[in-house]
Amino acid sequence: MKKPITVDPDLILRLPDKDEADPQISIVIPALNESLTIKEFVTWCHEGLNKAGIKGEILIVDSSSDGTDDIALAAGARVLKAPQRGLGRAYIDAIPFIRGKYVILGDCDLTYDFRELKTFVAPLHAGAEFVMGSRFLGYIEPGAMPALHRYFGTPVTTFILNFIYRSDYSDIHCGMRALTLEAFKRLNLQSQSWEYASEMVLKAARMKMRIAQAPIRFYKDRPGRLSHHKRSGWLSPWHAGWINLKAMFLNAPEFFLFRPGAVLFCIGFFLVLLTSWGPRTIGPVTFSLHWMLFGMTLATVGCGAFQLGILGRVYNNFDPDFTVWIRRVLTYDRGTLGGLGTAAIGVMLTIPTIVSYLFGGLQLLDIRYFSILGLLLIILGFQVFTFTLIFELIVNKQD
Repeated sequence: MKKPITVDPDLILRLPDKDEADPQISIVIPALNESLTIKEFVTWCHEGLNKAGIKGEILIVDSSSDGTDDIALAAGARVLKAPQRGLGRAYIDAIPFIRGKYVILGDCDLTYDFRELKTFVAPLHAGAEFVMGSRFLGYIEPGAMPALHRYFGTPVTTFILNFIYRSDYSDIHCGMRALTLEAFKRLNLQSQSWEYASEMVLKAARMKMRIAQAPIRFYKDRPGRLSHHKRSGWLSPWHAGWINLKAMFLNAPEFFLFRPGAVLFCIGFFLVLLTSWGPRTIGPVTFSLHWMLFGMTLATVGCGAFQLGILGRVYNNFDPDFTVWIRRVLTYDRGTLGGLGTAAIGVMLTIPTIVSYLFGGLQLLDIRYFSILGLLLIILGFQVFTFTLIFELIVNKQD
């Protein structure tokens, strides 16, 4: 057995006696106490590589205490010993040790058929950057997927992600997937746990990667083996679903903030302008003070949401062209002077109301509608000024 390689104090790479010198593809698999299945799984991988006609390595990222690492090593896999700190973190830890041009990810529990790798290798050779496995396009063995997952959890969360990100996945929770090493690094995964699955597929869509889907065969657990969800209790699938939704929401600022904020602001500001010099009647509807205050609320909320959407898009930087454009348009000088100028105009519009209040016995004897427009401009000016400061902090950090 070859001498282990220590690159990081927490990571030790163990090499098998027969190690592929120049792999084209790397099969990267996290493992946690999988001694029951790991030997057969490595055999499946070798068979799949031979049938696909491609040289490859098998890299097991192991956090086990049951001898899984020794079994995998003896079967011909590389083993990266790592602390137990989450499924997503295992993939992050593995990246510096991947040697292949292409990467296949999955589980070593024999539920995914790694004897059939051609459906992933062919799209990669054809130019795909990310190939998503799909159990629904392939075969699901009876009993392999609980009814709650098959007919509710997976379809619902897949629909939500496709709706938010305008993608076309059929099975976002399939753990078997492939991508180029360059794409893997570009994704810059941050998720440490189950949500890595959603982060990966949504980032691939957001970055407009060349995406393909591959039908796979999905089998039920072998007798004597419990899935990690079952080991963690009945609440585990619900928790996994919740944190996957969290990943979807955190990476979609324009869906929840940018576009809705722009629409709310335009509607609200129009209502305020419409009534700035008094009530207006259009058809059967009279737009008066209540409509103006409603418009002021919409404009304020919309402006804040729109600005937060910009910050989110720039921070995530999925669209570098947008980031370059907004940095060119929204300079510190323009934002600061624009915000202060807007607030100054607002102050001038409120002066008549202030004078009337001071000389009217500290009472407002009448309503000056344009003063409400002034108050809105003061709020918007303050929002623009503070937004510009935060925007500058973020873009300076990126530099």
